[in-house]
Amino acid sequence: MTDAAPAPRPANAADTALLQGPVPTPAALPPNAAPAVPAPTPPTSVPPQPGAPSRIAVALPTQVADQLARIEDKASRIEDKYARSEALLARVEDRVDAAGARMNEAARQADLAALRNEVRALTERTRRLPGAGALIVTAVVTAVLTVALTLVAQRLNLQGLIPLR
Repeated sequence: MTDAAPAPRPANAADTALLQGPVPTPAALPPNAAPAVPAPTPPTSVPPQPGAPSRIAVALPTQVADQLARIEDKASRIEDKYARSEALLARVEDRVDAAGARMNEAARQADLAALRNEVRALTERTRRLPGAGALIVTAVVTAVLTVALTLVAQRLNLQGLIPLR
């Protein structure tokens, strides 16, 4: 199994602010210093909405930045594990589907084998039955004998033996 390399996460404005270091705030400036001009923000695809508070870059202590970096690394590893788990589950699902298809095919083969056995048994039973030629000969012989016996009964005046309806 190959492990996927963790993909680098795209940096957002907060990450960029953390990497740039401390930003002077108005409270940290001496009383007679000129107010700082806010740094230009990178263009975003979503324009700021009127009335929405603007984002202010805040400098964080290095301990907090380190902790956030560790949390991001851990989140990235968790995402990677989740992606690998999803891939494994997809492979397991594919294997279960394939096994189910093989079991269905085996069941169909068993049904076909049972049907073949039944047809073979029926063929064995019908093989012993007389053919069409034998049936025609039997019908002709029966008709001839019936006519002959009826004529003999009429000649011998045995019509009284035949019951009337």
